[in-house]
Amino acid sequence: MDVQVITQAIRTLSSDALVIAAAYKSGGETKKELTLSPTATELDQTLNGLIQDRYRAGEFKANPGELLTLHTKGQIGATRVIVVGLGSQEKVTSQTIRRASSIAVRHLQNTGAKQIVLGLAQEKVETQTGIQAQVEGALLGIYTFRIYQSNEQTSSITQIQVLSTEAQKAETEQSVRKGQALAEATNFARTLINEPPNVLTPTELANRASSMAKEVGIECEIFDREKIKALGMGGLLGVSQGSAEPPRFIILRYRGGAEGDKGLALVGKGITFDTGGISLKPADRMDEMKGDMGGAAAVIGAMQAIGQIKPAINVTAFISTCENRPSSTSYLPGDILRIMNGKTIEIVNTDAEGRLVLADALSYAVKEGHSTIIDLATLTGGIVVALGSLMTGLFSNDESLTQEIIAAGQLAGEKYWPMPLDDDYSEMIRSDIADIKQTGGRQASAVTAAKILENFVGTAQWAHLDIAGTSYVDSKKPYQEKGGVGVGVRTLAELAIKRANNK
Repeated sequence: MDVQVITQAIRTLSSDALVIAAAYKSGGETKKELTLSPTATELDQTLNGLIQDRYRAGEFKANPGELLTLHTKGQIGATRVIVVGLGSQEKVTSQTIRRASSIAVRHLQNTGAKQIVLGLAQEKVETQTGIQAQVEGALLGIYTFRIYQSNEQTSSITQIQVLSTEAQKAETEQSVRKGQALAEATNFARTLINEPPNVLTPTELANRASSMAKEVGIECEIFDREKIKALGMGGLLGVSQGSAEPPRFIILRYRGGAEGDKGLALVGKGITFDTGGISLKPADRMDEMKGDMGGAAAVIGAMQAIGQIKPAINVTAFISTCENRPSSTSYLPGDILRIMNGKTIEIVNTDAEGRLVLADALSYAVKEGHSTIIDLATLTGGIVVALGSLMTGLFSNDESLTQEIIAAGQLAGEKYWPMPLDDDYSEMIRSDIADIKQTGGRQASAVTAAKILENFVGTAQWAHLDIAGTSYVDSKKPYQEKGGVGVGVRTLAELAIKRANNK
């Protein structure tokens, strides 16, 4: 997408649509007053108070996501103005602007608009933060996945322009480039999640990671089955043995920091399709299990963004990828698998495969000496029961890392909720015949899954993000397509950037 920064006066800029935003603030117990940014105020004056007039008439109330279309009839260069509601001025955040931009642009791409101008800046949000959020929202909103439809329809929008003052143009261009990198990386992750499993096999996931790495200038190394076996990755080998598709272990390295500094390690679960194995899942919604590599997609997407933004930090990603299928060669309940770090796991349910492939990846990260490790996985249905689709469960052995992730999520517009890791939960995964059991049962299932992973992080500062509820949406929303969300991409990238800037 062509994204540009412009400094033209509102009256003279030419476009198919100018997008601005409006909020309201309380003027008493029941009365609400429309609040416009300086840009929107200038536009309203140019249009002889038309926005305020439509508000007083009750046609537009500035509720979150509400749209008002004004046809300018030559009064300004833009053919039309889209006013998008932000809701209460007191509650406006960068995420409010991100979502409003997405809603407006999704609407415009269905109206034939080709060139649009974004001017959603609000005084409540720092200018450059708002600029970045506008761009992210627009590019996230444009995204569709229809490449397998014979009558595929692409967005009509070919250019996005972002309003800026001349004094802030250089700074705005930097914010635009960052927002574009983050959004495009998120959309890359969404496409990986949305691809059908007969296309996105473990080998194809590795190939796409490799191609991305070449494009952004980061290193990529891919291990085949023989190398995985030589390393003793019993979890990845065990889960993959029921499939004709071979497993892959992917390593991506971004070197932006000091030589020898391990920096940040990211680990992703990459089950490209999960039938549940011998412990077969119900048929209902099994098609969505193509998205069981959402953690891998997020990590790969984050590495793309990091490679483009280039923060002064070293970041390494480790992705275990395979299929989990039932066959005459599948691993079985009752089996014992030995993970790369030497610990053994008693298999109870072959549908709890994610923790097995993550255990090997975490062990590899520890072997390399990484002291900060974050893993992402669509790991448990239990976290969906606990938190639904609004928040990602965050398990960590370090409070400072917990707060870092939550803060990075706030910048990215993604929510994380701290979950317990009390030692008493370890009793639920104690095995009589191995070091640990693969599952502790239905009670506290998200917690016990995290406790299993804890066995493979050594002394590292570690966080586990269970994205089972937030990685995929099953219905279209005004600001988002049905399918992969790409959750975690922007959070991980913002965390890396923040750490680099704080050095």
